[in-house]
Amino acid sequence: MQITDYFSTEGEFIHFTRQQASDFAKKVANDYNPIHDPDAKRFCVPGDLLFAVALSKVGLSQNMHVQFTDMVTDGIMLDLPKGGTGHSSICDEKGKHYLDIKCEGDVTLDQGVIESLTRQYVEFSGQTFPHILVPLWKQHNVMINPARPLVIYQSMSIQLDTLDIKQPTLEIADVSLQPKGKRGDVSLGFQLMDGGVRIGTGEKRMVLSGLREYDQDQVDGVVAFYNERKNA
Repeated sequence: MQITDYFSTEGEFIHFTRQQASDFAKKVANDYNPIHDPDAKRFCVPGDLLFAVALSKVGLSQNMHVQFTDMVTDGIMLDLPKGGTGHSSICDEKGKHYLDIKCEGDVTLDQGVIESLTRQYVEFSGQTFPHILVPLWKQHNVMINPARPLVIYQSMSIQLDTLDIKQPTLEIADVSLQPKGKRGDVSLGFQLMDGGVRIGTGEKRMVLSGLREYDQDQVDGVVAFYNERKNA
């Protein structure tokens, strides 16, 4: 994965074209959500792409918490933080926040390490639907509205015991869904491994909107539609 293929630079700013964002979603993240299609009316740059670019610029810290505050569309000029520990944000030319980052501990700017960990995280994240979410829906007797699916990427965090990383892999850990009326909070925990040894943990959090009662036929239709797009 060459992350520079998926964004454009203009002076001190970066921006994403619809094609770049769509290519990342499908070719790297295994994400076939229609909201990332180049011709989508409600187009949105994948949160994992924004995270990957941010990580390549600010570096990988032992403890990181990333909060997504707004959706990025094509053409928005973003000013990236310059790196280091503490708190930083990705904002547009008018100062609007899209991503807040809190970093603590040691930092590495080794792009090989960052690329390896980022790829593993993005591939893990791409398994969210249907492999993780559908069993959670069934367990809690809820599902999203198939006519207007809305899954919002809220935050992710990682805690590393070491930055001496060779061949990282991610393994799913605790997952949960907490329905609250028409809204549901999802937590996807994972472990970071290297050579069979656990070197850290992490969590991805999402918000589901428009929840309704679980319907197996409708879920089967959503999954079939998703798989058709993937196979195409």
